[in-house]
Amino acid sequence: MFYKRSQYLVYQILQTGYLVNRGDFVRLVEDFYQRDTLTVAKELLGKLLVRKINGEELVCKIVETEAYLGADDKACHAYQNKRTSRTEAMFLPGGHAYVYLIYGMYNCLNVVSSKENRPEAVLIRAVEPLAGIDIMQQNRKVKNNKLINLTNGPGKLCQALNIDRNLNGYNLVTGQELFIIEHFQPTAFEIIADRRINVDYAEEDALKPWRFYIKGNPFVSRRAGI
Repeated sequence: MFYKRSQYLVYQILQTGYLVNRGDFVRLVEDFYQRDTLTVAKELLGKLLVRKINGEELVCKIVETEAYLGADDKACHAYQNKRTSRTEAMFLPGGHAYVYLIYGMYNCLNVVSSKENRPEAVLIRAVEPLAGIDIMQQNRKVKNNKLINLTNGPGKLCQALNIDRNLNGYNLVTGQELFIIEHFQPTAFEIIADRRINVDYAEEDALKPWRFYIKGNPFVSRRAGI
């Protein structure tokens, strides 16, 4: 059980239409993901990303995201509806994982958003580790055990959570190994919007403020102006 909460609180959450009660927690369902991608990118902040490995639960709070808006976004892998073996998962309905490799060595986790055949997604750029930290540190295999550097980047968090391309196309709504749940004791936070990182090739789209992060959170990969 992640949180002990009152029946009234559960009722309030279920009324949003984006959540469903599953046992001892409430997880996001299709209607949450299959909306405007910029909205999904912002509302994923503060949610909990759960990775189950050999019965152990690794839990992180999402603190930074980037939105990629499909056919009209020059920074998106599926720009002009480019459909390849790599981008195929982006054409699935919102609520699936899109995992790809960068620099030939780092995996990146994206949450597919919007409707089927609209290749849009949200990159999970940074998370704050909450539970299973010892396992995350083992997975990273780094000498520096400074917690702040454990998951403050897309490649780092995938390594810490043992997320690779075997999870590409994974169903985040029904799957039991990787999913996202609602944080039942949220704290108020301010969202900062900024340019996405390492998309200079996207010409004018590189200037779009489609990166979102929780202001002041130390696990954010890069702050505005840096």
